[in-house]
Amino acid sequence: MSKVPYQKSVLQYAEQLQKVKERGLIVRDEKRFLKLVELKSYYRLSGYWYPLLEDKRNHIFKSGASFDAAMQMYSFDSELRRLMNQALEKIEIAVRAKMIYIMAHSFGAYWYMDSNRFKNIISHSQTILKIAGEYNRSDANFISAFKHKYSNELPPCWTAFEIISFGVLSKLYQNLRHGKSKREIANWFGLDDKTFSSWLHSFVYVRNICAHHSRLWNVELRIQPRYPDRPFNVWLMEKVAQNNRMFFVFSMIIYFLQTIDGNIIFLKKLKTLIAKYPTIDTGAMGFPVNWEHEPLWQ
Repeated sequence: MSKVPYQKSVLQYAEQLQKVKERGLIVRDEKRFLKLVELKSYYRLSGYWYPLLEDKRNHIFKSGASFDAAMQMYSFDSELRRLMNQALEKIEIAVRAKMIYIMAHSFGAYWYMDSNRFKNIISHSQTILKIAGEYNRSDANFISAFKHKYSNELPPCWTAFEIISFGVLSKLYQNLRHGKSKREIANWFGLDDKTFSSWLHSFVYVRNICAHHSRLWNVELRIQPRYPDRPFNVWLMEKVAQNNRMFFVFSMIIYFLQTIDGNIIFLKKLKTLIAKYPTIDTGAMGFPVNWEHEPLWQ
């Protein structure tokens, strides 16, 4: 297919309203529509009425498709991102704490700077540069105090890890040489090290989706986490879940939280959120039939 220049015209808010109405979208409250496209942008909202299209090539809506239904999806997605952020924060903090403790006791406070501990020296050097950049930019009181008192180029791991991102944390773990300490970190969360590394990468990917306020609920994940070979704790009964959909990620979070906090709060809130929006298509999130009967989801 040959490419063509982009030639679509820029529309006023009222013209945007007229366009969706002509394509069959029911807009009961036009003032609300105009206010929301002004505050959130037409293009952003169009991602939520896209599932309501019957003819996606010509952007023709299904019979009965409404702006209210699209906004239900928008509200669900917004609440879901907030819930995911809370859960991923718990996971990030727990992973960070366990890496600090196990690695520091095995190899000292500055293990993360020792290139001999890592598989790829170039990748490790790039990671250290990122950590140094964060350290030099940071104006946190504990960082300023360290700079004032000590001559070290960088602080010990328990200090440095307070300013690094989840992505850097994930890369450090992935790049660690295989060994007892790497396995011990993963095993504490009930996984082998390869699956643990894969899941961390996926968590970072999902966290970035949330951070950029992108659509989450029906996303098809580009980074697909591994199926665990021998999970130590309760996991999905069979390989019925698609690992490129959110149900699999929800299940990963539930699995992690079994170890971290017993999982009660996240699972309860997620089920409550799904019940609050009964029109949301759980199939689009990869929920299999009878998902509520899975022991992991009890």
